Amino acid sequence: MAISAKLVKELREKTGAGMMDCKKALTETDGDIDKAVDYLRENGIAKAAKKADRIAAEGLVHVETKGNDAVILEINSETDFVARNEGFQELVKEIANQALETKASSVEELNESKLPSGDTVDGRMKEAIATIGEKLSIRRFAIRSKSDNDAFGAYLHMGGRIGVLSVVEGTTDEEAAKDVAMHIAAINPKYVSSDQVSEEELSHEKEVLKQQALNEGKPEKIVEKMVEGRMRKYLQEICAVDQDFVKDPDQTVESYLKSKGGKLVDFVRYEVGEGMEKREENFADEVKGQMK
Repeated sequence: MAISAKLVKELREKTGAGMMDCKKALTETDGDIDKAVDYLRENGIAKAAKKADRIAAEGLVHVETKGNDAVILEINSETDFVARNEGFQELVKEIANQALETKASSVEELNESKLPSGDTVDGRMKEAIATIGEKLSIRRFAIRSKSDNDAFGAYLHMGGRIGVLSVVEGTTDEEAAKDVAMHIAAINPKYVSSDQVSEEELSHEKEVLKQQALNEGKPEKIVEKMVEGRMRKYLQEICAVDQDFVKDPDQTVESYLKSKGGKLVDFVRYEVGEGMEKREENFADEVKGQMK
């Protein structure tokens, strides 16, 4: 089948592989992009899918805590200039506090809720749009609760480009919980622990790693052992508690928290614009370069 430049571009953005490698992978898999990702990984061309590396959306993430409740919220703007605006930053804090106050369960419910002024959040957003002169939108938020014996960790990186809210049970040590939130901001794990990884994901990864080892020419009798070792490494890469703690690589996140009497039970990590519109530059130039 004919492979479109758009499909090749999408695969490149997901894997970071070269254009010709992506075209070959898509040709080999009849244009199935998920199978093409696996093909590239199995042949050592791409280490992992990178679905949201290049993003264009701007805005801020904010974390607000109040007693045993906390919220993490993302509001988008069109430019980074507006994200640095003091009025916009105050707006983000105001909406975060409103989410906590109302315990809204969706963006729609939050937009319809009434502020102390009597105006709705939607009306307040429209007022801010008129004042600032840019399109603004509440993208997402998450509310978490804890007991008196637990701790929230709130961390904002680069003034709110990345935000993390962690929930640690068994200790009220907020500094320890914040340290773990900082670790999560830096390393970006997908899960708290391996218990959260689905059997489907585990089976898929094992199959990819097995094919990868066979393609490297390893004898079949040792492939299973290799896959076991690589699966352990894979789980360490995606599960927070098994990772080497950023501030002290001699211990894991789990052992660090254990020394404080705590245990990581949940986290939410937002990065401004992740998974949204991707930048377009350089792809046309690369295509022209390949045609010379």
